[in-house]
Amino acid sequence: MSKVILITGASSGIGEATARQAASEGHKLILTARRGELLDKLVAEFGESNALGLAADVTDFAALENVVKAGLEKFGRLDVAFANAGTGVSTPGTEEGDPQEWDKMISLNINALLYTARLTLPHLRKTTGHFIMTGSAAGRITLKGSVYGATKWFVHGFASNLAEEMKEWQGRLTTIAPGMVNTPFFDEPKPDKLDPQDVADAVLYAINANPRNCVREVFLMPAY
Repeated sequence: MSKVILITGASSGIGEATARQAASEGHKLILTARRGELLDKLVAEFGESNALGLAADVTDFAALENVVKAGLEKFGRLDVAFANAGTGVSTPGTEEGDPQEWDKMISLNINALLYTARLTLPHLRKTTGHFIMTGSAAGRITLKGSVYGATKWFVHGFASNLAEEMKEWQGRLTTIAPGMVNTPFFDEPKPDKLDPQDVADAVLYAINANPRNCVREVFLMPAY
C-alpha cells in the first residue's frame, strides 16, 4: 500500500537514498532540505504527482510547519515522518570545540527533530502512522569529548520516551542507528564504510514491517 512519507534532509546522502528507494516502491514523498535545486531534480525524476519538494530550514519551526501544511494539502494525509536532517562539527572535542558550531549542530540534531515530531504527530495519529529518526552508533557508545555523540544520545533517549507516548494510539517509532556512512557529511570519501543505500534499506525495512510489528531500532555497522 502506498504511503505518504515526509523526509527531512532529503537533498543528499541518507535522505536522498531513502527518497529514491521509497519512490521506487510506489510511495508518495514530501521532501525538504535547504538546497531547493536538488529537491527540484528529485521531484522531476519522481514526477510531480508523486513528490513535493520544498526548500526550508528545518531549525525554523514556522518554515517546517509550512512544509507539513503544503504536503497535507497535496496528498491529504501523512503516514510516515522521517526526521533525518543532521550535522556534525569540524572541530572535535569539548575543550577545543567551537561553541558556534555546537549551536548550529544542536539546533539541527535536537531542535529540528523536536519540531518535526511536534508538527507531524497530530497527523500521524490520524493514520496510526510511523515516526522515524536518524540516530547513530555514536549515540550508543562513549566517545571522548564528543558533543556530536552527545546529541545522538539525546536522539536515542528521546526516541524511547516518544515511543511510550505514541503507544497511546498504536503509533510506531523507529530509530535508525548507523555507524560511519559514506556521505557528504565527511570531507573525504569513505567507500569502505556503509553506503547511504544501506541506511535507506533499513528505513524501508521498518516501514514495510507488518503494522503489528514496531521495529524500535535498526543498528547497522560496516562489516570491515
